[in-house]
Order: sequence, then structure tokens, then C-alpha cells
Amino acid sequence: MDFVLANCTHAVSFSAKQRTLKGRSTLARGRKQKVSVIRISNSATEVSGSRAAASGSSDGSGESKKWQVPKSSTALELLDIERGVCIPFRKYSPETVRNKVLESRGAVLSLISRGVEIVWSLGLYWSTLMYDCFVGRDEEVVPFRAQQLRNLLCNLGPSFIKAGQVLANRPDIIREDYMNELCILQDDVPPFPNEVAFNIIEEELGRPLEAVFSKISSRTIAAASLGQVYRATLRDSGEDVAIKVQRPKIEPIIYQDLFLFRTLASFLNGISLQKLGCNAELIVDEFGEKLLEELDYTLEARNLEDFLENFKNDPTVKIPRVYKQLSGSRVLVMEWIDGIRCTDPQAIKNAGIDVDGFLTVGVSAALRQLLEFGLFHGDPHPGNIFAMRDGRIAYVDFGNVAVLSQLNKQILIDAVVHAVNEDYAEMANDFTRLGFLAPGTDVAPIIPALEAIWQNSAGKGLSDFNFRSVTGKFNQLVYNYPIRIPERFSLVIRSLLTQEGICFTLKPNFKFLEVAYPYVAKRLLTDPNPALRERLIQVLFKDGMFQWKRLENLIVLAKENVVKMSSNPALQKNDLQGSGKVEKKLDLKDTIKDGARLFLLDAGIRRQLLLALTEDSQLHVQELVDVYRLLEDQIDVPSMALEVARDFPNVVRDLMLAWTESVLSDR
Repeated sequence: MDFVLANCTHAVSFSAKQRTLKGRSTLARGRKQKVSVIRISNSATEVSGSRAAASGSSDGSGESKKWQVPKSSTALELLDIERGVCIPFRKYSPETVRNKVLESRGAVLSLISRGVEIVWSLGLYWSTLMYDCFVGRDEEVVPFRAQQLRNLLCNLGPSFIKAGQVLANRPDIIREDYMNELCILQDDVPPFPNEVAFNIIEEELGRPLEAVFSKISSRTIAAASLGQVYRATLRDSGEDVAIKVQRPKIEPIIYQDLFLFRTLASFLNGISLQKLGCNAELIVDEFGEKLLEELDYTLEARNLEDFLENFKNDPTVKIPRVYKQLSGSRVLVMEWIDGIRCTDPQAIKNAGIDVDGFLTVGVSAALRQLLEFGLFHGDPHPGNIFAMRDGRIAYVDFGNVAVLSQLNKQILIDAVVHAVNEDYAEMANDFTRLGFLAPGTDVAPIIPALEAIWQNSAGKGLSDFNFRSVTGKFNQLVYNYPIRIPERFSLVIRSLLTQEGICFTLKPNFKFLEVAYPYVAKRLLTDPNPALRERLIQVLFKDGMFQWKRLENLIVLAKENVVKMSSNPALQKNDLQGSGKVEKKLDLKDTIKDGARLFLLDAGIRRQLLLALTEDSQLHVQELVDVYRLLEDQIDVPSMALEVARDFPNVVRDLMLAWTESVLSDR
């Protein structure tokens, strides 16, 4: 049974069978959701339910109903539209922040005091930059000024540390040399005293520490902008756990800072619209929404549960359990991960872990998060990723995660297809559809720049391609054109760059795309999702001609992914225990059945394939033979023929329906 969430600005239909998490919508999560499709028109924004969510949103004619979002939509409403999701319950809104900081005279005085502190500190820093420009030494002192900025942000507190971490991934806002310095904030933040942390834990537990834990580390394991981590042992079970504790009294400061950020942003909207194609308030709202989510550890606990659900059948990925009965909004207790840090390649080799196999598992897990689940780890730095001794990859710290809607995932796959087909005009349009460019922006000037970036990076082949070089060129593009990087995609870029850096640490000559391409090829060939079937057709046909070589390359790459994954020790152990099926061959049953059905039902595809077989006035049998030889060890011909025969009555029915429809339409 379907129902409609009506307490959002725009209504969204989804199945009642899905689990709804308090505080947010799980609409875009990777559990076969029925995600709404968003279309932005000049007059208004149209939001239509997907065809899969039919019963609650159809008008009976097979077309989805449309809801109108008025032009006066707030920045947050525009964010929801751009993301393609509806968030019925949110911690952040400008009104909530305003009410918090203006609730009493004392709160107003505290806000004024905080504002004076910020203006004084930033004003002094700005004056030094102006002086540098005046005397003509602005370029030569950049490293020193960047370090000054990092220290200044640390002194101003958690909101500014977090802002610095965000700016470290925003080439559309800050120049690259400052970005590199601010990256240090992601790993090097001073801790707060143990006594304070232990008091917070006891307040959340409602019991003394010794009543719950038999021992706890005297030093922090890690410290971040919003909290720090200790290792402890549960008294009842003897299990080792990680305790994440929030910094004291940071919530009032963060609310004050967000109010001041947004007040300043309201004066910068004109400049931001000109430079980035969006108002500055929207950027602050993105930042504020993510920051307040990270501030609530109950949301992080739910993130952990979502990741556990997504990877429950994947024996190559380890996600820690959460002890919800011991956790709260300021304390999170999780299973301790006894793994090897990815910054220690020698320890990984000494443990007998196959580095190539581990890297394949890591890249595949990252791509599954991005393209399959639409829920991915937003902060996979080396301290948050571990190698388990059985070859699995383990993730920790799920405070910073991002969600991609089904529509966004499909557009990302479209972008990959357009890159393969060298269709740079459509790549530029993909930027608009993903929110990098404002609707209506003229993409013509950007097309040559995209072509130059891609051809310079991919023209050398997979062996010389890396994301860092592409991102460096893309940063220049972002700086020169009105491009805004949406928060969720800044996390995607940061995630891919960080994980590529980890791969380089473990294997200096590692080629990210040599692992990523086989995964994408396997998904295109085996995933029964209709959207991916459509993308496969786009890849195999170019200018109306069937690309035999591309099909052969896809098969070779997909087989390579299966071989690498099946050789992982974690999978082999799982297979021996009989707890799961290890994929040793490509599962092409559905693909072959769908291909046969398409050949029979689609006259255009049938004509193009027949032309491909008879191109240049000769019968291209050799290409068919080459494809068969690549697949003969992957498919069982008798069982495949039986599957096609079972589906034959359905194909005949569809043929009859198509013929009847054509006859009626002619009349």
C-alpha cells in the first residue's frame, strides 16, 4: 500500500513497506526505493512520482500527477528539489536557528559577544590580506597566510573548523593552495580534557563509568572538530568498544555561528549569484543542515544501521555494530574495529593481505555506495578505513554521510556513458541536471573546456588517468565559470580523491580506473535495472552503429572484476563456510533474455543490429564468434535456452499487444 508524505513543500510518494527513519526520509536509500523524479520548468517546479509508485500518484491514465512548487521557494526547498528527495523532519531551518539564538535577552547578549569576537578575529586577518595586496606581496606570502587561516579557524571553534574542512573541498569558493592547507583540519584537531569527556559519558549513561566499562583508555584514540574517541571494554560481555564523545557546550556556539553566517550570506547573495549561479544563503543552508546532523549522534547510529543493512550480504565489507542502549545524542558506543590502518602498507603486507585484492574490494565498496545504494561515506580518510586481517575492508565514523537520489545516480551513470561516447555537450547538460549549474545557464562556453579536460586526462589511457589530475583541471574550470559544487557532490569528489590517495599509499602505481571500469562494466552487463539497460544500449550504439569492440571490452572488464573479487580471502572463507554464494561467473541470464526480448519487440534496435551484421555489404559473423568465445565459459547454454523458452509466452504476448497497438494507432 502506498501513501503520500503531505507535510513537505512538495509531496512525494513511496512504499509503506519501507522503513522511515525519524528525523529524515530514507527515500533515496539503496533498498529498491521508488524515488520521485524532479523536473524544473521556467514557470514552476514539477514534482512527479515515479511510475513504480503508481497507486498513490496516478490519475488513472498511466501518467503521474504533478505538484507545483511556487517560485517563492526557500533555499531549503530548492535544495530538496535539486536533490530529488523530500525531508519531512529536519533539525536545521533558518527559523529554528533564529529562534534558538534570540530566545532570551541573555542569548542575544551572548550572540552579540560572539559576533564581536568573530568580526574582530576575521577583520584582523582580512586587514593583513589587504596590506599584502597593497604592498604587492600577496602571492609570496600565500603559504604563511593559509597557515594563519587554519590556526584562526581552530581558535574560533567547532563551526569554523567544520567550515574549514568544507572549504578544503570547495574549489568553487577558495583557491587551491588554501584548500591544501585547510585539509590538515580533517586530521589534526586538539582534544579536550578526559575529565570533561568522562563526565559527559556518565551524564548520557545515567550511571558511573565503572558500572558499564571495566576499562577505558586514558588517551583519546582520535580527535575531530565535534568530538573525540576512546577505547573501552564492556563490563558485562568483555567486548571491546569505541566510545565517541561530543565536545562540551558546542551546540549553542554552533547555532550562534550559523545565525551569523546566514546573516552575512544575505548581504552576499548578489555576488554569489553572479559568481556561482546560486545565492549565498543556499550554501550556508547546505552547511548548516549537514553540521546539525553530525551534531546528533542518534542520526549517526541510524547511519550505521543503514550501512549494515546495505552491506549485510557482502562478506568483503565490515561495518561496526552500534550499541543503541548505551548511546545518546552526545555519546555513541560502537563495536571496536581491530584492523590495520591503511596508512601502514608494510603492516598490511606483513599480515599476509593481498594488496591488489584489498584495493579491488575497497574501490568496489565505494562504487556500490555511490552508484547502487545512493548512501555513501562522506569522510573516508585513512583514519576511518581499516584493512581486516581476512582481507575485508572496514569503515568507521558515519557522522558525515551523503545521500544521492535515484535520479542523481542515474545522471551520474549518464555522465559516465557520455564520457565514454565523448558527448561533451550532454556532459555539460549533466552538470546542470546535477545542480552544478543554475537552470538556464548557457553551457556552450563550458563544452570546449570539458572536452580539453577529458581528452588530456583520458587520452593517455587508463594507465595514466587519475582523479587528482582531473580534479586539479576541474578546479580551474570551477573557478572560471559560474559553477557551484553541491555539498553532496563535494563529498563525492572528496571521497574519491581520499580513497585514491589511500590506494596510492598502498600501491604507488595503482590505477583507480583499472578497478573502477570493470565494476561499472559488470553493473552495465548484469544489473536488471531498466535505467541501466537503457545506458547499456547508449554505450553499445554510437551514431546509429553497433559498437562490437565496446561490447567485447565490457565483457573482458566485467570478467576481470569477477576474477579479482572471487580471489579475495574473505569471499573464499565465506564460500567454504557455506554462508553465501561466491560469484565466480557473470550472471548474464537476465541480460540475454532482455536482449532477445528487445530484438523481437523493438524495430529500431532490430534494424540497427541487422545493419551491424551486414555492414559494408558483408556478413559480420566473426564479431559474433568473438563475443561467443568471450562468453562461452560464463554461460550454460542449455540452461540459458531453457530460460529463454520459459519466457517465450510472455514475449509472444508482448508482440501481439505491440501489433494490436500499431493497428489501432494506424486507424
